[in-house]
Amino acid sequence: MEHQLWKAIVVILTALDKRRKSTAFDFSDEDIVKVYYWSVIHDRPTCWACSSKHWPIYLRKRSLPSPTTMSRRLRSPSVVALLNALESRVVAPKQPGLFWTIDGKPLTIGGCSKDRQAGYGRAAGCKAKGYKIHAIVGPSGSIASWRLAPMNKDERVMAARMLRTAPIQGYVVADSNYGPGRGTGHRQQSSGRLRTIELTENPYPAFADRLLKDRNEIERRFGQLTNWGGGLSCLPAWVRTHRRVRRWVQAKLVLTALKRSNLTRTYVT
Repeated sequence: MEHQLWKAIVVILTALDKRRKSTAFDFSDEDIVKVYYWSVIHDRPTCWACSSKHWPIYLRKRSLPSPTTMSRRLRSPSVVALLNALESRVVAPKQPGLFWTIDGKPLTIGGCSKDRQAGYGRAAGCKAKGYKIHAIVGPSGSIASWRLAPMNKDERVMAARMLRTAPIQGYVVADSNYGPGRGTGHRQQSSGRLRTIELTENPYPAFADRLLKDRNEIERRFGQLTNWGGGLSCLPAWVRTHRRVRRWVQAKLVLTALKRSNLTRTYVT
């Protein structure tokens, strides 16, 4: 599976980075991204992929960037743009869709961690330290928008930010954490909220009930993200601070989408 995912990544990067610009660096942006994904696929630190002995024999002759070079280049705008383009190509929805679910998934770390950008918040039935991924997911598993935030960040705040920028339309279903029913009060209500009340509180709420029942789909999608060897099972000890966690999560979302799609079948030998 690792080699199939790797070959799929290489093919996509080749298509994305066709117009290579002359650079003063010894390694192109594509080379940096390939080395990074090689480490993520195998759940190893970036420095692990900088050693030729950890690559297949037929790839050991080429030179590899040093850990210092990887650390510096992964923060560069051009490499970040290529990582985002790769995510968009693989993870983003191919069709607009009319039904979306929104939820958060905790990414816990040890309580003794010195990561100052992590936060304490509600996890699965307990309080924990770490981060949380917030996502708008379609029925096919495509992700219209996602954000990473400390564990203590309000889910409703993150949901509002995603909905303002997500290229979606139709119905978005969430659990009660994102806005428990409190009536309409005396303030002006948005048309979306009024439509939601109309759907859920009318005498024939069958359509709304079906939407709420289908909300469990996002739990299955989060399960698929974690229930395989190279998935997002936990944050390893070398993935700390918001920048590194976001980059790691982004790569795991890409790899999970590739695993689920038919792209990997092309490379079965």
